[in-house]
Amino acid sequence: MAEDLTINRTATKEEQYQALLPQIEGLVFGETDFVANMANVSAALKEQFNWFWVGFYLVKNDELVLGPFQGPVACTRIKKGKGVCGSSWQKSKTLIVPDVDQFPGHIACASASKSEIVLPLIKDGEVIGVLDVDSEFLDYFNDTDQVYLEKVITILLNQYIN
Repeated sequence: MAEDLTINRTATKEEQYQALLPQIEGLVFGETDFVANMANVSAALKEQFNWFWVGFYLVKNDELVLGPFQGPVACTRIKKGKGVCGSSWQKSKTLIVPDVDQFPGHIACASASKSEIVLPLIKDGEVIGVLDVDSEFLDYFNDTDQVYLEKVITILLNQYIN
């Protein structure tokens, strides 16, 4: 696939995801480099939704280490169970946080972030990283985001090779 995306920000959120999923499949299909695929997925999601921050953290030596992302500079390392990302890793589940200031232990990498969704990347029953998305708006993420971002992760992990 050409490295161009068809972007439509006037459609509903669900329609935007539905149009983006096949494009993400095309971007990662046949590419076995996980970092390259995470970079393109981050860019595609940022381009489509214009979120404040979108990117990945990878589990390395018992902490999350910053991976490919789009947005302002970010925290480099996060301990298991700390903040939204570390909590998603520890619980092996998606966390939707409508107001990050109300999340106990939230790590404020950027004060402009107001809401967040974090999804674990699970391969062979083990969390290998997380997808972290931040918005500058309160209560921005919902079940639609969870459903479709989980599909994005599935597409990404289907190309993953150790």
